[in-house]
Amino acid sequence: MKNIKLSKLWDSLHSSYWFVPTLMAIAAVVLAATMLTVDRTGNMGPLQKWGWIYTGGPDGARTLLSAVAGSMVTVATTAFSIAIVALQLASSQFGPRLMRNFLQDTGNQIVLGTFVATFIYSLLVLRTIRDEDYDEFIPQISVTVGIVLAITSIAVLIYFIHHASSSMQASRIISKVGKDLDSAVDRLFPHKVGRAISESQQQPVKEILTNFDEEAFPVLSKSTGYIQAIDVEKLMEIATSRNLLIRVQLRPGKYVVQGSELVMVLSKESNDTKSNLASLRKQINDVFILGEQRTEQQDLEFCINQLVEVAVRAISPGINDPFTAIRCIDQLSAGICRLAEREFPSPYRYDNQNQLRVIAESVTFSGVIDDAFNQIRQYSQPDVAVQIRLLEAITRIAAYTHNDKDRDILKCHAEMISRHCLEQVDEQRDRNSIEQSYQAALKALAIAK
Repeated sequence: MKNIKLSKLWDSLHSSYWFVPTLMAIAAVVLAATMLTVDRTGNMGPLQKWGWIYTGGPDGARTLLSAVAGSMVTVATTAFSIAIVALQLASSQFGPRLMRNFLQDTGNQIVLGTFVATFIYSLLVLRTIRDEDYDEFIPQISVTVGIVLAITSIAVLIYFIHHASSSMQASRIISKVGKDLDSAVDRLFPHKVGRAISESQQQPVKEILTNFDEEAFPVLSKSTGYIQAIDVEKLMEIATSRNLLIRVQLRPGKYVVQGSELVMVLSKESNDTKSNLASLRKQINDVFILGEQRTEQQDLEFCINQLVEVAVRAISPGINDPFTAIRCIDQLSAGICRLAEREFPSPYRYDNQNQLRVIAESVTFSGVIDDAFNQIRQYSQPDVAVQIRLLEAITRIAAYTHNDKDRDILKCHAEMISRHCLEQVDEQRDRNSIEQSYQAALKALAIAK
């Protein structure tokens, strides 16, 4: 597994609006220094022959670069304003959890970086223009590059206007979250901590855990926040090197309070000193990455909850947009179909000597289905179209399930949807449609066996 802390750092930088513009501003400083050096050498090359070099005087160069720099400040301010308005609209209409997706939009970051870089470049070149008779200096190539950057900024502005307006469309937002869900499934399943072994090679788990709760000691959290990631490879290394059995109490996405249990540790060594225990507690705390909000780095349910939030808001009385909810259900069913084909990891992980080292509960198919369907079903009970689409989603997912337990879970949800709908819907044709969709779901679940 990649270094979790580096991955977390990159995720934080990728979610900021200052990182890419800062890199582009530094690039503008380097470009200005390079172009001015070329100007001082006096080697115009083929550009002068083609007539692409600025040939005006110092006053014209100053006016041109001043206009470019001034306009970039105005355009950058306008772009920031549009971005902030877009974030506010997204927060109010689709939910505050989706603001992170807009902050991660690389296109917006590059647009802002282009304006800032052009402004800085123009200022750096502008300060070098001199019109003294004995020491005149007109950086012709540098001014020409400034013109090119200004034209590029105009093209970027046109792109930004299109991008900002299209990125607010519900279909684009839902599709983006759906891709994040697919990426999370591919990244986390199968998810290996140590290695799994066959049942014949395993030590009897019940025998190992007979006195675990009595003999194990807790490692408490030193801070408060959401568990964003766990460096499972490092945790396995700690357990193996110290001859420990570690049970992880909370998985990524859960909220932990300072002083609450992170893991329970059973030491197989009798000579643990106080200093060793203090070092162990610090090592284990370093394995857990905490933050102010949930992320999709190791939290599959976060992506599901984002789609559910958009769906629930869409079917609220204030918005009343069942079509957006239906699109969310379609995207959820696609992600769950992808997940249903994967093997869920065992909570028991072993080292190379077939010794049980880590017990770490992962998400379950039942939990995923509950997260995906429960709230939408509960809030959309009066909406027949949304309930029917939930049944159709179960029919679609049934074809990708591979065991009876998963199919029983889907059947249970289909029964709840059908029962609640039939209790609240009086129109007979609507009841017939619901019953038809329910029977189709049952048939698909039966065929999948």
